[in-house]
Amino acid sequence: MRLFKDASYKFIEKRRTAYVVSAIVIATGIAAMGYNIVSLGSWQNYGVDFLGGSLVQVRFDQPTSDAELREALGGATAPPITQFGGEGTGEFVIRAPLDESVSITQVADNVETQIRANLTDRTFEVVRRELVGAKVGGELQQKALLAVLFSFLLTLIYLAFRFELRFGLAAVIATAHDILITLGFLAIFRVEIALPTVAAILTILGYSLNDTIVVFDRIRENMRMKGARKRDPVDLVNQSINETLPRTVLTSGTTLAVLCALLVLGGAVIRDFTIVLMLGVVIGTYSSIFVASPALIEIQKRWGMGQSASEKKKARPQPATV
Repeated sequence: MRLFKDASYKFIEKRRTAYVVSAIVIATGIAAMGYNIVSLGSWQNYGVDFLGGSLVQVRFDQPTSDAELREALGGATAPPITQFGGEGTGEFVIRAPLDESVSITQVADNVETQIRANLTDRTFEVVRRELVGAKVGGELQQKALLAVLFSFLLTLIYLAFRFELRFGLAAVIATAHDILITLGFLAIFRVEIALPTVAAILTILGYSLNDTIVVFDRIRENMRMKGARKRDPVDLVNQSINETLPRTVLTSGTTLAVLCALLVLGGAVIRDFTIVLMLGVVIGTYSSIFVASPALIEIQKRWGMGQSASEKKKARPQPATV
């Protein structure tokens, strides 16, 4: 049994609709980033890993609500509190921002002291403590950005060497599209940006690139077939996408199935990481069909079809023989 046997969908003809959808989603994400700058002071909801401060995870032995814990830590001035592991677990994560007047260790100690002083009828244990300085947080922001930019450069170099420069440019455009939509999603829903989130974004880059290369490899194979130069590039690319569609759907489907299981069974610790990965799988599959492939056609229209080294050698005039 073969999925999508003899498929002949006109994907490239729908590229303008895809452009509009992508533009709307990206514009919404950029607007959310601007709103976050005004309301949060930064374009994303950075966590302790990037801003510096203390993270304290506590577990209460008696039933305790987040409202009671927030009141114990100062009410309106309390640091952000997140219930950990669902309702009734009695576990909370407290993210205390960096205070320049005291040391990082004192920030975490003050949180524990306030809980003991204001919730005298409760017993609790500290499950986890993480301390990050402002300098370290700033360096992590820079390194995360450099990691993404470096991946772009390596993508362009690899595809220019493995295929041709036009394939590399199209792949970089699709990858940038995936990153913008992912960052927009994080900004809209104010998902906390931590080191695992950056790891998820880099994983998305790899997945998107892998899916794009599969489609590009089939496009290149079809371009080498006899009479391919006389064919309409749109028809040729549509044929290539349809031929790789079963592999694309099966790979994306099985990956999403595993991530769904991870989302349900993995717990709150890796929930944000899993959600970002699921989003990336969907976006990466979409972009390889509706962004990377149309971008390749647009590049060909403006700068020519391009020739491989072997084709250039065959097209080079041969010396006359006597």
